Parts: sequence; structure tokens; C-alpha cells
Amino acid sequence: MMKESFDEYKDMVNEYLLDYMPAIDTKSSVLYDAMKYSLTAGGKRLRSVLLLASCEFAGGKAIDALPYACAIEYIHTYSLIHDDLPAMDNDDLRRGIPTNHKVFGDGMAVLAGDGLLTTAFEIMNKNMFLYFDNLPELKKRLNASYIIAANAGVRGMVAGQASDIDSEHKQCSNEMLEYIHLNKTAALIVASIKAGLYLGGADDDMMENMTVYAENLGLAYQIADDLLDVTGSVEELGKNVGKDAKCEKITYVALNGIKASEEKLSELTMNAVAAIEQYYDNAEFFRDLVLRLKTRKK
Repeated sequence: MMKESFDEYKDMVNEYLLDYMPAIDTKSSVLYDAMKYSLTAGGKRLRSVLLLASCEFAGGKAIDALPYACAIEYIHTYSLIHDDLPAMDNDDLRRGIPTNHKVFGDGMAVLAGDGLLTTAFEIMNKNMFLYFDNLPELKKRLNASYIIAANAGVRGMVAGQASDIDSEHKQCSNEMLEYIHLNKTAALIVASIKAGLYLGGADDDMMENMTVYAENLGLAYQIADDLLDVTGSVEELGKNVGKDAKCEKITYVALNGIKASEEKLSELTMNAVAAIEQYYDNAEFFRDLVLRLKTRKK
């Protein structure tokens, strides 16, 4: 049975998040400190919550999916650490506190991100060792790990980040912009939902419908972010605003304006809702989530 609220899943993730941190030799304790600093800095835990909720939606148990939920949170946190570096977005504020490289230096921030990324796969692989005598359950975990790896890598998030950097200070089409958003932001959201569905034993129809939901949610989430960078405040967001325009980064707002962006956000939100209509009240969690994210202020 699914939890009643987003916060119940979030509390579950936060409770176990550090339990999967590996023992690091005290001679390298600064690495542990840097990894922990960003991992425990707060955040919505959207991706890990989506993974747990999707697992239960498909008939599984959230507690069994926790290693994968925490792993995807490690991956997301690594991506934020690297995004904030001077060579990338050059931000000095994240979640209301100084970014990792401002506290630990550029080199250690790179290594903290590397540490979180590799630890994520250590977590998932370690969990798989428990199911060598249970092939159906092992297959679920292999599928979950694979979709996370594929969508976080050079055919997903990393590819989107590369195209995002390459598109700075250039004319860009909406086609290229959608490619960037689908990969840089939506890919890890899609991976979160599909990994949870695999772990829960979803059938093909549910996988297909929820993938449509996830892609629309991911695109909507990024457009909402683009809008908040223009209309939000440092106090609300916990990070600097107006950075996209200053850096001449391509965004939906920059290319199409605020009104068209708001209309596209509404369209994507309704597409996500429509994709899960057939599940009626069983999909209330996902329906409420996408509607709430549409009007978020941070």
C-alpha cells in the first residue's frame, strides 16, 4: 500500500540516507565530510520519493527499494556538486548554504561528486548480492540498476549537460532545447519512476503509461525551474536567481517568453495527468504531485 504523503517517503529516505555511506579511511576523512555536506544539505528528495512511490504503486514494498532510492539521491547530489563548479554553472549557493567547492575547494568537490556516483553503484550491486538465489527478484534489481545507469550517463543526464554547455552563447531551436531538458533533467526522473516500477513488478502497460507520465513531469519540472529563475527569489529558492540570463544559457523562457512557458508548463502537466487517468484513485499520489509541482515556489 502506498504512503499517504510525499513527506512520509521523504522522511524514510532521510532516515536511511547516510546508512549507505561507505566506511572511508580516516586518512581521507575530508572526502567523507565533503560527500556528507552536500548529501545532508536538504532538498526535495523528488527522485528518491518517486522511486519508492512507484515501487509501491506497482505492488512492491518501499523498504525493499530503499537502496535504489538512496543510490539515485547520491547520483542527483553528485550532479549538483559538479553543476555548481566554476567550470560548469559557477554557483556559490545551493539549498541556502555555500556550494561544495566554496567550502572544500574545487578539487575536493570533484572528488566528492565522484565518490557519490561510484557509491551509488556500490549500493545497488551490494543489494543484488542478496538475491543470487532468487532469479525473479534479481532480474528486477538488474533492470532497476541498468535504467538508472543508462539515464544518468552519456545517453541521458550527462549528454544533456554536455549539450547544455555546448549551446551557451548560441542560437538554439526548441528541438535542441527539448533534447537538453529530456536528458539533463527528465532522464533521471524517468529513471527514478521506471526503476521503482521494475522493483515493484509492474506490467508492460503500467511501465508504458508511467513512462509517458515521467517524461512530461520531467519536462514540466525543468520549465518550472526556468520560470523560477526569472520570477523567484534567493530567499525562496535557496540559490542565486537570474543566472541563466547572465550566462546566456538556453532556457524555455529565454527562447519563448514567460507566457508561452507558463502555457507549455500547463500542457505538460495535463499530459502527465492524462497518462495515468486509467488508474483512477490509485494514482492520486502521482496526480497530486505533478499538479503541486506546477505551482511550486522553490
